[in-house]
Amino acid sequence: MKILLNNNSLFKALRPFNDIGFVPTMGSIHEGHLSLVERSNRTCKKTIVSIFVNPKQFNNKKDFKNYPTNIKEDIKILKKNKKVDFLYIPKFKDIYNNNKKSNIKITKKDKVLCAKYREGHFEGVLDVMGRLTNLINPKKIFMGKKDYQQYLLIKNYLNNKYKATIIPCKTIRNKSKMALSSRNNHLDLNGIKKASFLSKSLIKLKRNLANSKK
Repeated sequence: MKILLNNNSLFKALRPFNDIGFVPTMGSIHEGHLSLVERSNRTCKKTIVSIFVNPKQFNNKKDFKNYPTNIKEDIKILKKNKKVDFLYIPKFKDIYNNNKKSNIKITKKDKVLCAKYREGHFEGVLDVMGRLTNLINPKKIFMGKKDYQQYLLIKNYLNNKYKATIIPCKTIRNKSKMALSSRNNHLDLNGIKKASFLSKSLIKLKRNLANSKK
């Protein structure tokens, strides 16, 4: 695995390849991320993972400051996985290398669920995904369906601007049926218990609804 710390090294490393699978992350690598790497490895000649905690998608400074990060551990996990060809860890200036203000706006019909309550969040997500896609120029981008609203918005946005194909991948869950997420690190035992109960209840409801239609 080659670690790329700036855009010059990124361009030099990727120049010879035109079949690149891209797994965008904000770090705190877990089995969910590794499942995306596995999918990319099966369908693309080269796989690149990015780790970039994007400040533009946080509408709460405290949330950004407290976002779980451990670059050394992430590198260790990805090296051990042995299926990642490149790891891109850019600095802010590598992504936002100009002062051009984003003009991305979420439409009124899309301002539901998270978009309704997290002002500016998805605008920041779409902006950074566009910038990363432009820099990396992947053939395919692999995303989990855990954040389904985010997946749909990114897919619609990138499909109108880039040739990359967005590949949705199944949600990976732990033994308690919780979807794996970096933010799970913030939960105490009581929080984990509540999240597990909610996940199991929703899965059971989905199964019952499916059975009722048979």
